Parts: sequence; structure tokens; C-alpha cells
Amino acid sequence: MSNIFKLFGTVKDTAKAAIPHLRLIQRYALVELVPPSPRDIPAIRYGINKLIDSAKSGSFKQLTVKEAWLNTLVAVEIYCWFFIGECIGKRNLIGYKV
Repeated sequence: MSNIFKLFGTVKDTAKAAIPHLRLIQRYALVELVPPSPRDIPAIRYGINKLIDSAKSGSFKQLTVKEAWLNTLVAVEIYCWFFIGECIGKRNLIGYKV
């Protein structure tokens, strides 16, 4: 019976230690996980136009390795979220039910 109380104490201590981290996660989630608002559309358009101009002029070749790596990670993240959204939408991991 004393093992259960030790476990409860450990869980309680762990939960108490996790609260500041969970608050930090919540603060970032409230900012980062919201859909774009109509105010964000001009910035999105500017970013897309900048990307197209970079592709046309070849200025993407002047990126540092760090910038190129970060851009690659962002592209992979978007790619993965697309497939996660597809799995959620079809409610199945393997194909659509016909």
C-alpha cells in the first residue's frame, strides 16, 4: 500500500513541476496555432510574390546554409501537415473507403 502513496507523491510532484512548462506551451499555442486572419493576407501575398521573384531571379542561391536548412524544415513541416490533414479527412490511414 505504501508503494501506491509513493507513486501518488511522484505523480503529484511531476504535475507540479510540469505546470510552468504547460503554461509556456499554452502561451505559444494561442499565438502560433490560430488560423490566419484577413489582416494577414497582404503579408501572405507579399511572401508568395517574394518567393516567386526569388525563383525567377535565382537569388535563392545566395542563401546561407542555415537559412536554406530552415526553409527546408518549414517545407517538410508543411508537407507532413498536408498528409496528416488528408488522413484526418479520410478517417483512415490507408486509402479512401469506396
